[in-house]
Amino acid sequence: MNPRTTYIFIMSLGLGTTITFASSHWLLAWMGLEMNTLAIIPLMAQQHHPRATEATTKYFITQAAAAAMLLFAATVNTWLTGQWLITQTMHPIPNFMITMALAMKLGLAPMHVWLPEVLQGISLITGMLLSTWQKLAPFILLTQVQQSNPHLLTGLGLLSVLVGGWGGLNQTQMRKVLAYSSIAHLGWMTMIVQFSPQTALMTLMIYIMLTSPIFLTLNLIKSTTTNALATSWTTAPAVTMLTPLTLLSLGGLPPLTGFTPKWLIIQELTKQSLPTTATMAAMAALMSLYFYLRMTYSMAMTISPNNTTATTIWRLKTKNTTLPLSVATTLAITLLPATPTIMALMPV
Repeated sequence: MNPRTTYIFIMSLGLGTTITFASSHWLLAWMGLEMNTLAIIPLMAQQHHPRATEATTKYFITQAAAAAMLLFAATVNTWLTGQWLITQTMHPIPNFMITMALAMKLGLAPMHVWLPEVLQGISLITGMLLSTWQKLAPFILLTQVQQSNPHLLTGLGLLSVLVGGWGGLNQTQMRKVLAYSSIAHLGWMTMIVQFSPQTALMTLMIYIMLTSPIFLTLNLIKSTTTNALATSWTTAPAVTMLTPLTLLSLGGLPPLTGFTPKWLIIQELTKQSLPTTATMAAMAALMSLYFYLRMTYSMAMTISPNNTTATTIWRLKTKNTTLPLSVATTLAITLLPATPTIMALMPV
């Protein structure tokens, strides 16, 4: 793709998200979401491969259905209540429909089926955009909607944590593993968003810090399967040494950064008299931790040549920009001591 064309699409992504952030009107928010969708579709299909075309088509159909449901629900709510404002109290039926439409856009269970298939068919960099930037606009809308049913988001979040942990157990494709990881982390955010939106947004920011270095590392070492991780020692030994720590941080092990959001969310759920939900979410996180440990084992404790079927990549050195990877990896590993400062800076 022409670099100028790529810049236009990336700027359109930023503009669509900004419009959604800045809007208090459902129609403008819907326009921002549509700009986001239409801007990322050419980036997803730029490989000109049947698998990429299939993934792009699935993504377009899913997002179009969610956008249509969102616009229909906003229109019905205006018909019933006489106002378009996002933050105003809504009628229960449009409220439910808008929540489910945003859940479909985010990839929350049970509307999650499209996410692993779409992520598997696109490149790693585009997959990183899909897993990070594309979550911002729908999630901001989800934080602004006043829920008429307090148990809906809690149920969606807990189901997503369970599905994300269970679905990633038997996967060997790295992009599908990261897709189920995204579902599980979004479940943690959704459980807490109605009780503490600040904690949910902080969790989203930390998730972006954690998952970005994983995508950048896989793109650097050109590995898309678990078996292929064993060849990373020969091409990028320093990155291979730090990536297991990033994976464990994504799993939520202390004293790494990923422990911060799980700790704060479990604490907040307990304050809201939901100890059973907090316990089930903590137990479901162990399933996610299992496949992170399996990836860590393949990368740190297995050295090629071995009995894997992965193809050893070409060993000539190429020039790669590693500054974003190094910054993201540092944040993913060392940010836990700054938790009190982060909490102090969060708006009440």
